[in-house]
Amino acid sequence: MCSSDLQPDMYKKIKQMQTTRQVYANKLLKEKTILQYEVEELTREYREALESAHSVVAEIIPTEKKIYSYVADWSEFKGNDCEFSIETKTDNKVLVELHKQLEVIPEGFELHPTVKKIMDNRKKMAESELPIDWGFAETMAYASLLKDGFDVRLSGQDSGRGTFFHRHAVLHNQKNTTVYVPLRNLKGVENNFLVINSLLSEAAVLAFEYGYTTTEPNTLTIWEAQFGDFANNAQVVIDQFISAGEQKWNRLSGLVMFLPHGLEGQGPEHSSARLERYLQLCAQHNMQVCMPTNAAQIFHLLRRQMLMKCRRPLIVMTPKSLLRHPVAASELSELTDGHFKMVIPEVDDLEDEK
Repeated sequence: MCSSDLQPDMYKKIKQMQTTRQVYANKLLKEKTILQYEVEELTREYREALESAHSVVAEIIPTEKKIYSYVADWSEFKGNDCEFSIETKTDNKVLVELHKQLEVIPEGFELHPTVKKIMDNRKKMAESELPIDWGFAETMAYASLLKDGFDVRLSGQDSGRGTFFHRHAVLHNQKNTTVYVPLRNLKGVENNFLVINSLLSEAAVLAFEYGYTTTEPNTLTIWEAQFGDFANNAQVVIDQFISAGEQKWNRLSGLVMFLPHGLEGQGPEHSSARLERYLQLCAQHNMQVCMPTNAAQIFHLLRRQMLMKCRRPLIVMTPKSLLRHPVAASELSELTDGHFKMVIPEVDDLEDEK
C-alpha cells in the first residue's frame, strides 16, 4: 500500500497545491525580478542537466587553496595503492632534541607524583637508560610527525591522559587548575597538536572525525574509544563510511581508530574490541586492521599512516596491560633504525618458564 491509499484526503489537497518551484517562480514574476521566458529557460536547462547526468549544483567554492583556505588538495593521494614498505625511522639526534623540549614544563608547575615518575622515566628512555614503553613511543611519533609538517588531532573520552594512564599528553598543575600540553610547545614547529576529551557519544564524535579526515589529508586524525567495545555505539559510521566510503562515496579518509582491546577481567563492554568484526569488513584494500604488540610498532605504524602516498582508514587494536609490560618494551634504536613489521615471528630462545 502506498501513502495515498492510507491518507486519501491529504493527498487530494496536496495535488491541488502548486509545487515549490511554481510558488517561487510566481513570487519572482510578481516582483518583476525575472521574466516568464527566463523561468521556462531555467526549467529546461535544469531538466536537461538531470537527463544528461550533469551536476545541477553550481561550483561556488574556488579550488585554489590560496584563494579559499579550506580546500584540500587530494591529487597526490588519488588512485594510489598503499605502499607499506616505506621508511619511517627518525634520526636519533632529532628524537633526543624533541624529547628535551617535551621535558620542559613551566616554572612553578607541580606534577602529580605518579605523573612526575612517568616523566622522569621517559627522560631516561630518551637517554637509552631504560627500554621505551608505549606512551613514550606514541608521544615521539606525534612529535616527529609535527616536526615533519603534519598536524595531529586526537579525540576520545579520556584521550588527554589515556584511559589506562599511559599517555599524559595533557599535564595538570596540582597547585591549581591550569594545564600544560608539551606537544603544543615544540620550538620551531608551527603545526598543531590538538587533544580533545570528547563527550560520551561515540556515533556523533566518530562521524565528525571521519568528516574531518575527508577534508584534511595532512592531519593525523585519531578517534580513541575509551574501551574497544564502545565503538558498538558508532557501528553505522563504521559500516557505511569508514569501511565503504571510498567505494560508495568516492571519498578518501586516513582516519585512525584506537580500540583498547584485551580480555583482562574488566567485564562486558570493557574487554573485546571485536577484532573479527573489522576483519570481516576488509575487502579490496579498503582499510587496515593492525594489532601492534610492542612500543616500536606503534611509533612506526603512526608515522607510516601519514608518510604513505595513500589515505586509507587504520583500525588499531591497542593494548591495556602491554602498555607498560616489560616484554612489550623496545629499545630507542628501534625507532631510529627500524620499521613497522607486518608480522613479528615467534622468538625461539625464550625459556619455557618465562
